[in-house]
Amino acid sequence: MDISVVVPLYNEEESLPELFSWIQRTMDTHSFSFEVIFISDGSTDSSWKVIEDLVAKNSMVKGIKFRRNYGKSPALYCGFKEAQGDVVVTMDADLQDSPEEIPSLYNMIMKEGYDLVSGWKKKRYDPVFTKNLPSKLFNATARKISGIQLHDFNCGLKAYKREVVKNIEVYGEMHRYIPFLAKNAGFSNIGEKVVSHQARKYGTSKFGFARFINGYLDLLSLWFISKFGVKPMHFFGVAGSIMFLLGFLSVITVGFHKLWAILQGVRAPLITDSPYFYLAMLAMVLGTQFFVTGFLGELISRNASERNNYHIEKNI
Repeated sequence: MDISVVVPLYNEEESLPELFSWIQRTMDTHSFSFEVIFISDGSTDSSWKVIEDLVAKNSMVKGIKFRRNYGKSPALYCGFKEAQGDVVVTMDADLQDSPEEIPSLYNMIMKEGYDLVSGWKKKRYDPVFTKNLPSKLFNATARKISGIQLHDFNCGLKAYKREVVKNIEVYGEMHRYIPFLAKNAGFSNIGEKVVSHQARKYGTSKFGFARFINGYLDLLSLWFISKFGVKPMHFFGVAGSIMFLLGFLSVITVGFHKLWAILQGVRAPLITDSPYFYLAMLAMVLGTQFFVTGFLGELISRNASERNNYHIEKNI
């Protein structure tokens, strides 16, 4: 099979028939063998009934229904498990992504050798202050931390080699960072394509402003895991050792001043009267806690069931 189109959705009953017809026309025009996998993420409207009708009439349509709303990442995870195409394309169900971009994305994967191609909605039809500006700031931060030079990490229109989606685990709300996950799994040939962005035709956006706050938290988590996930002592141990050493040297300094005053015959204040003594003790305690945290993290990492789960490209 040439292409699997994975479409996560939540309450998009109006757009699904039109979206599938658009996908089908594009595929037939370019003679692609394909499948479309719709994942209803706990929709409360008639989306699942529409999917059932499409499945009954078209052998290339598959449907997955969640009992409740889990989020886009779990939907993509389940869609990736089902996908059988040589190239897997993800797109949103709201008709803002154009299926006519799929042939170009397919060629970039199959002919130009990219592992992953992300869409870039250079011209957007979203509200400027609530979506466009926060998105630009978010993407600038993601580029800096991940080292991947993409303009639009959160674009739903992406294409992947099948090996990529079978070797990454999309969880939580990490769908924003699939390029980062792919890079960490060893798929570093990541490209970008300017894609058209359509104005929303039906319904309203399902994403609120909180997604940007969650996005930053997820980005920090992913950065930390990629750097120190299997070696937590390298972070906590170093930080704890430095903090403990600074506290220990501070205690010695306070004690030395006390001893020097005694040797000079000068009435010295109590060590406990100095605020620096308490700051030094606090630094030593925190340093010890950091070190112990790193040690416990190292023990957990060494006993994790997937501690030696490496992505092997070839084995001859």
